[in-house]
Amino acid sequence: MNKIVVAIDFSECSINAFLHALSIANHCNGELILLWVEKATNEKEKYVDKALDPSKDVQKAFEELIAKYQPEFPAVVISWKIRKGKIYKEVTGEAKSVKAMLIVTGTHGASGFEEFWIGSNANKIVSSSTCPVITIRGGINIQRPLMRIVLPIDSAEETRQKSSFTGYIAKKHGAEVFIVKLYTSKLKTMRQKVDVYTAQVAEYFDEEKIKYHIDQVVCENISDATIDYATKIDANLIAVMTAQETTTANIFLGPYAHQIVNHSPFPILSIHPKDTLAVGAGF
Repeated sequence: MNKIVVAIDFSECSINAFLHALSIANHCNGELILLWVEKATNEKEKYVDKALDPSKDVQKAFEELIAKYQPEFPAVVISWKIRKGKIYKEVTGEAKSVKAMLIVTGTHGASGFEEFWIGSNANKIVSSSTCPVITIRGGINIQRPLMRIVLPIDSAEETRQKSSFTGYIAKKHGAEVFIVKLYTSKLKTMRQKVDVYTAQVAEYFDEEKIKYHIDQVVCENISDATIDYATKIDANLIAVMTAQETTTANIFLGPYAHQIVNHSPFPILSIHPKDTLAVGAGF
C-alpha cells in the first residue's frame, strides 16, 4: 500500500487535512499513518511507546477519530503514532522511515492538546521532506472530489518534474490537469522554454492517458496568478515545485513557495526536484 503520513494536532484544520488524506488514500490504495508529536523536554525521550504513553487523552482522540471515519472507508488502513521531539523532524522522519509517498498537513492549528504547532511547522515540513507534501489551510471545503488540478509551468528545467506525481494523483482520481504556461518575461527565448516544457508534459500525459487542458497566463506575481487561475476554474489542488537550487529561473523559490503555501485557499502539493516516485516520467 502507498503510505501517507498525516500530521495531527486535533484542531479543525488538521482534521480537515486528515479527511483530505483519507480521500486520497481511498483512491490510491493508501494506508494512513496519523502522527501526533509532543514537544520533548528531554531529547533522550524522543520516541514514546503508545502503550506506555501517559497522554491517554491523545490516545482516546485517535481511537474516536478512527472509529468515526473508518466505516466510510473500510479499504483504507488507518494507524496512529505518538512521538516526542521537534515536530517537523518527527513528521518528515516518520515519512522517510516508512517510505511514505506523501505527507498531508494543515497550515494552521490550535487545540486542547498542544499549543498552536502545525502553522509554525508547515513550511519546515515542506522544505525538509524527502517526499511530496500537501498543505491545507483551514476552511478548505473537503467535501468536493479531486477533479481539477492546476499544474503551473515556468522556464526552469525542474518545473517538469512535478508532472509525474501530479499525473499519478490525477489518474487515480480520474481528475483533469490544467497545465498553465506562466510567462513572466517578455523574452522570446524564455517563453519558448515554457512552451517546450509544456509540450513535453503534455506528451507524457498523452502516453499515460491523463486528461489535461492547456492555458497560458502573462504575469508578474506568479503566486497571485496561479491562485487566481485556480479560483477561475474552481480547482481542488495546485501542484508547485519547492526547489532549493540557486537559479533565478525557478519562480517557486523562497518567498513564492512560502507565499502560495500560506495564502492559497486551495490545497497545495509541494514537490522537490527528484520527488518523482516510482511512476515518474524521468524528466
